[in-house]
Amino acid sequence: MRVAGTLTRYFGRQFLLAVLAVFAGVIILVALIDYIELMRRTADLTDVSALNVAKTSLYRVPQITERILPFCILVGAMSCYLNLSRRLELVVARSSGLSAWEFIAPAVIAALGIGVIATTIYNPVSAALRERSKQLEVEIFGGSQMGMRGPGEGFWIRQRNADRHSIINARASSAQGVQLAGVTIFSFDESGRFNERIDAKSATLEPGQWRLNDARIYPSGGAPVERMSYSLPTNLTPIQVRENFATAETVPFWQLPLYIELAEHAGLGAASYRLQYQKLLAQPFLLAGMVLLASAFSLRFFRFGGVPKMVLAGVGSGFLVYVLSKVTEDLSKAELMPSMAAAWLPVLIAGLTGLIALLYQEDG
Repeated sequence: MRVAGTLTRYFGRQFLLAVLAVFAGVIILVALIDYIELMRRTADLTDVSALNVAKTSLYRVPQITERILPFCILVGAMSCYLNLSRRLELVVARSSGLSAWEFIAPAVIAALGIGVIATTIYNPVSAALRERSKQLEVEIFGGSQMGMRGPGEGFWIRQRNADRHSIINARASSAQGVQLAGVTIFSFDESGRFNERIDAKSATLEPGQWRLNDARIYPSGGAPVERMSYSLPTNLTPIQVRENFATAETVPFWQLPLYIELAEHAGLGAASYRLQYQKLLAQPFLLAGMVLLASAFSLRFFRFGGVPKMVLAGVGSGFLVYVLSKVTEDLSKAELMPSMAAAWLPVLIAGLTGLIALLYQEDG
């Protein structure tokens, strides 16, 4: 029993070290690529410092790496077990009386723990940093089109007041849609006749109005007028704006139930928030399923050969799970599939596939 306990702790430690190594490598690679891309986009902006660009890129990295955490677990588990097999440590473990389930269990438990930490701690931190990166992007790019989306793209919302209605386009948003940058507003009268176009560097939603900064007004049939500050009446609330300009990925895990409740009470669709909440709840089990999937393709002894094929099969299986998750996400956002089913179906597929493959290999 003492030997078995020592070996399981050893295998668990090796798994954690492998996952940490893969995750650290991914963070460095993503940060480097994102920093180079931001530097390219800001090359023509003379008043932007490299430090601000680096901060913006650094704040974006946690949310990007959060999305590929399941692949880090998959690759880390495969690397761990393949190294153990190459060093014949799995042979020694089996000869001491341990079954495959006993040296897989520590990795599964560790993956569950990593998933809980990722959901409850890492996700809120990454969401807060992502919001901060959006604010820095607004400060860097402002209302310019440099580094932003192309013409006609971005975020759109329509509002209607007593005497006119307006269509608002923003190239960037922060603070869950309350602050906008690169704003263009098309205003029409009650009969639908075009009144004016307003371009502004930024806009902030205040009670009963949009506060526009550095605005240029193009009235129909008149000369352009520039205003340092301009007020556009609105009956939109932060909840309504959030549905158009905010993404569920920028909402921390602990705040998602409140966002869902507010959106439903306001009569707005909350499908994306419900899906994100269920995905975060399912994340620990998805990571555990990735360990089972990796184990099914990496416990073969090196002397049997076929290692490259096993690695490709394991990576391909992980990719198929990713594709399935994207398909179910799209179906859920279109309200063609319940959010719970969309979030948990890939988890069940990954876990059951790995479990069945291991049962076949180990127990015949």
